[in-house]
Amino acid sequence: MWLSDISIVLPDRLIKDGAVRIQNGLIAEISERPVKDGLRASGHRLFPGFIDMHGDMIELELEPRPRVDFPIEVAIRHLDARLAASGVTTAYAGVSFSRSAKDGERRSFEHTSQVIRALKKNIEGLRVDHRIHARFDITYTDAIASLDGMLTSGVVDLVSVMDHTPGQGQYRDLEKLVAYRSYGQGVSKEDARAQIEDKIAAAIPTQQVLENLERVSQICRNYGVPLASHDDDTASKADLMADIGAVISEFPVTLEAAKAAAARGLMIAMGAPNAMRGKSYSGNLSARDAHEAGLLSILAADYHPATILPAIMALAERDPDGLAGAARLATANPAKALGLTDRGDITVGKRADLVLIDPEGNVALTLREGQTIYANGTLEHPSTRPAEIVKQVLQTV
Repeated sequence: MWLSDISIVLPDRLIKDGAVRIQNGLIAEISERPVKDGLRASGHRLFPGFIDMHGDMIELELEPRPRVDFPIEVAIRHLDARLAASGVTTAYAGVSFSRSAKDGERRSFEHTSQVIRALKKNIEGLRVDHRIHARFDITYTDAIASLDGMLTSGVVDLVSVMDHTPGQGQYRDLEKLVAYRSYGQGVSKEDARAQIEDKIAAAIPTQQVLENLERVSQICRNYGVPLASHDDDTASKADLMADIGAVISEFPVTLEAAKAAAARGLMIAMGAPNAMRGKSYSGNLSARDAHEAGLLSILAADYHPATILPAIMALAERDPDGLAGAARLATANPAKALGLTDRGDITVGKRADLVLIDPEGNVALTLREGQTIYANGTLEHPSTRPAEIVKQVLQTV
């Protein structure tokens, strides 16, 4: 099958009016000019399918309101449809283990372990290639022992370590945290401040944190699973994460930390919502500032997959390589960081994971291994087109 009369976003440049042939789920041929046969999509742009290495959406799908639990099959199918409609073809579902969560609550050991097992059972046959990103609160010593078993059974594909103790990392500015907690929980600032002081008092010793980091790092090395840091806020913390073998620095809080992490070879990942809006909701480092400094490597959905495309378009205006460079942030770069050698760019022999964007900037068609997983119905289908092409374009899995 040919997709023709389209702009093609290659890893290093754009083909303004070309065509791509798909065969047996792979990219079989790339033409610098249109072809006669196939699906013509004049004015459309063809990107590699987006690879989201960090999306927190599944936890909200499972518990859309506090203590309102949805069945996993309902949650994952709805998220699957949202991702496909956003052009995402590979997605790492972020699920967290938090020391402060009570048994049975979201992010507790029991709850998250059940979610991971249920996700693994329910992702087969879905539209998007779903994988699991286990986020570990590094102060949660008791939960680390379970990581070895999860990696042994192959249910975890990416591990990140986080420390949400107030006064450092994402929550280094205590007054901002007080205001955020007060507003979000509907409590007074005094009560919010008391909660935060209790968390600080309950923090585990620094030596225990370092021992936990080394344990998690060793487990990941044993199984060849990528390790990411989370919310690095100082150069020394970035250096520590590099020393233990992290390959990605997720959402660095300061430019100083991002520079230090990049200097050590870590790929800097930041949220697409941050890049689209031009600022962090928590007042931390702007993804656009990181991009302007030449530090940004990866765009992640974070909490909203539909922001990936507009974030790419916003960054393309200032990227040294234009649209090709901005697109790499959600395609080739995360593929490289995660060891996904079969996808991430439009190259002959790679998987035909592709997303076609219409002239208005909407996702018109998403393909996974050449099969349609989303179509918005805007493409015209001339009666002269071969019947099997029309059927494939209209099909939704």
